[in-house]
Amino acid sequence: MYLELAALLAVIASIVFGVMSALKYSKVQEKESEIKAEAVRLQNRELELDRDKRDIVEQADAKKREFIVEAKDEVHRIRAEVDGEVREKRAEIQRMERRVIQKEEVLDHRLQTVEQHEKVIIKKEVDTDKRYQAVEDLYQQQYQELQRVAQMSVEEARTLFLKRIEDEARQDASRLVRNIEDEAKRDADRRAREIVIDTIQRNAVEYVSESSVSVVELPNDEMKGRIIGREGRNIRTFEQILGVDLIIDDTPEAVVLSCFDPIRREVARIALLNLVIDGRIHPARIEEAVEKAQEEVDRQMLEAGERGVLKAGLVNLHPELVKQMGRLRFRTSYGQNVLAHSIEVSVLATQMATELHADVELARRAAFLHDIAKSLSSEVEGTHALLGMQLIKKFGESDAVANAVGAHHSEIEPETVEAVLVSAADSISAARPGARRESLESYVRRLEKLEEIAESFKGVEKSYAVQAGREVRIIVKPVELDDLGAVELARDVAKRIEEELEYPGQIKVTVIRETRSQSYAK
Repeated sequence: MYLELAALLAVIASIVFGVMSALKYSKVQEKESEIKAEAVRLQNRELELDRDKRDIVEQADAKKREFIVEAKDEVHRIRAEVDGEVREKRAEIQRMERRVIQKEEVLDHRLQTVEQHEKVIIKKEVDTDKRYQAVEDLYQQQYQELQRVAQMSVEEARTLFLKRIEDEARQDASRLVRNIEDEAKRDADRRAREIVIDTIQRNAVEYVSESSVSVVELPNDEMKGRIIGREGRNIRTFEQILGVDLIIDDTPEAVVLSCFDPIRREVARIALLNLVIDGRIHPARIEEAVEKAQEEVDRQMLEAGERGVLKAGLVNLHPELVKQMGRLRFRTSYGQNVLAHSIEVSVLATQMATELHADVELARRAAFLHDIAKSLSSEVEGTHALLGMQLIKKFGESDAVANAVGAHHSEIEPETVEAVLVSAADSISAARPGARRESLESYVRRLEKLEEIAESFKGVEKSYAVQAGREVRIIVKPVELDDLGAVELARDVAKRIEEELEYPGQIKVTVIRETRSQSYAK
């Protein structure tokens, strides 16, 4: 029994071992098949890589050959261009050489021609000298022969000749006198009109006189200290900007502004009033107040011009002429306000033209505009009569009006009766008692001359005559003039004033050189 069981187990074990061996062998076979398949795949991949490598090498060789061909073509093209340029340059050089050779030949030919001409001219000069000497000898012979024939000396002949001329001149003068008398008879009507004009001078009219100072009232005496400022900086800034004298004396609650220029004085007065009202007084605020005051004065001048036009009864006057006439509101002539004088002359000329049945409108316009050039700056050269004639013609006034303006001081001949009326009316307005003061005009002319001398030097930006003409302050451009140049400028201006002006005492020349830097925070 046990033997059979053991045999059975042995058989089962051998069967199991055989099955397991068969399974293991089949797995080994499968593994070997896989390894062989992988080896075949790797060989195929290697072959593909070899083919790709050969393709890449062949493509690279083809590209290389293409690049070499293109490079050779480019080299040939560049070489052909360079050769063409070289040929053109050589041809141009050859052409230039031929032109130079031709010019040299022409110059040589001209030089030969010039030398020939010089020889001809020298020969002609010698011939001319000989002929001149022969003419001179002949003249002396004729001169001596003339004296012998006339039996008188040169002085006797000259006396006889002058006497004959004198007799002829006397005859011409007699004829001229007769002609003048005949013309005077023909102009009897005109002379009668002049007599009427002379009688008009008996008219009594109001006069206007201007001063050179302005008084500004203050709310209290403490305001004087604020006007002066710390260490006097406010008053220095005020005087430097405007060129006026700010006089602070013992007069209670008042300061005095002194300046020969009425426009600058009025700007200073308005600016100071605004500063006193505002209460804030410092250099920057002073500059702002001066700018606003200048605008206010410009507006006042325009309004004054318009009022003057209305008073004179004019129409269709160019706006620029109205503006220039308004500037005369702050101009004086020997103490007489020029705008009021112009209105007065216009009224007088209008009355005379009406009485004489002349052109009233022409007389009115010419009389109102006759002193318009006094509004121009001193930089414009020429007399105010001729400058006024040019100015009004520029803005469309007629030739008759322009002639009357230009002739009112007899610098040109009057062409119309109205021009004579304007001149007469101007004389009436200026010559009546109390109309003008010579001393003020002389004073103003001296101050204007001081500023004109200072501004004639290079590098000067502004100049102001202050202290009644005892000091001239000059503000220079710091970029154009250094400190040493400022010292030299003061000396040169003082020397020039000594040479050209007559004045009592002494005049102080102050040169101010100031550099300002500004920036804005935004």
